[in-house]
Amino acid sequence: MRILMLSPYPPYPLRSGGALRIYHVARGLAEHHEVTLLSFAPHAAAVAALAPLRAWCHVVTVPSPAGRSVARRALTTLTSSQPDMALRAQSHAYSEALSRLVASTPFALVLAASIEMAGYLLPLRGLGPRLVLDQFNAEYLLQRRAALSDLALALRLRPRALVGGLYSLLQWRKLARYERMLLAQLDTITVVSEQDRNALARLHPAAAQRLVVVPNGVDTSLVRPGAVRGDLGGATMVFTGTLDYRPNIDALRWFTAEVLPLIRARAPTARLLIVGRAAGAAIHALASEAVEVIGEVAAVAPYIDGAAVYVVPMRIGGGSRLKLLEALAMEAPIVTTPMGAEGIVGLRDGTHLLMAERPKDFANAVLRLIADPTLGQRLGSAGRAHVVANYDWRIITGTSGAELGHRLLKAQ
Repeated sequence: MRILMLSPYPPYPLRSGGALRIYHVARGLAEHHEVTLLSFAPHAAAVAALAPLRAWCHVVTVPSPAGRSVARRALTTLTSSQPDMALRAQSHAYSEALSRLVASTPFALVLAASIEMAGYLLPLRGLGPRLVLDQFNAEYLLQRRAALSDLALALRLRPRALVGGLYSLLQWRKLARYERMLLAQLDTITVVSEQDRNALARLHPAAAQRLVVVPNGVDTSLVRPGAVRGDLGGATMVFTGTLDYRPNIDALRWFTAEVLPLIRARAPTARLLIVGRAAGAAIHALASEAVEVIGEVAAVAPYIDGAAVYVVPMRIGGGSRLKLLEALAMEAPIVTTPMGAEGIVGLRDGTHLLMAERPKDFANAVLRLIADPTLGQRLGSAGRAHVVANYDWRIITGTSGAELGHRLLKAQ
């Protein structure tokens, strides 16, 4: 079967959760099918970096669209009926490249990776290929949570949160309409969790059978304990993620303001390392004696491996956390909020990790792991076993059962 995948950015190197998902879904499909990848790429170096993918799929690139200024985004937030995410990847050159590919090749399936690319599917209706959108999140739900969180802060006399809250409120309403329309127009929408499936089904119940859960995963043959060695100190916590992603910024602000002081009161040498790409002013403002912003690194594995505790203090967001799956696969001692563990079925507090929601409880859980490395080892071992059994990419993409491509083709 011929499959065309549409990507909003190069899915290699594997520098973000989105890139990881696109790469592994494409790689799994290519085991059984003929895959063509049509991807934006910002520059020649990014095009060259895609060379490893050419060994197993056909790669076509288009220059990335120009970035949209804050002023332009603010204007469209107020004047456009479309959500901001539907406007990010608009490109005449990409539309032309897509038209040429569809005209020259009888694709059975066109799969758009992320809601940013959904607009490219709509003109293909009725032309033959089955149209599939891979949703990384139930986006309206993410914005709803962000709006409620920011507006609650604004009511507590934090006026800076009001702007973010109003933006998310507008985007929440627009995304709900947009996602409802996509559910009505497209053949299949894949989601990363049952929670996201239920959230989207509420928008358009008649489309529920066309929603297919394809979880996030991890390559446990590569991401494993002992693959790297590190020791960052017995009271070092690590957070990893894309650092311009709003839920991650919120998580770190909450942790450093509400949780970290409680930890330091009982463990004065405790410190947090923040690791990831795209650290802006909001993240650098968190730096202190107890917080070091490492930023982008060649590999996050040494930091996860060397941490006394890996923290996932998420309070808003959706989907499921690829970073949490990686940490579980590495047998890291983990403390997460319930939101941070959302979408990963079967995780149990006290068996695979520690889970806490209130600042005091989160701090106590971190302190337990700092004081008892043996507990962390036991949790880590159970966490990896859970991921190997349920969240390895080879299982998800179908090499151990039904093939993913045929699941997408036949979903009704």
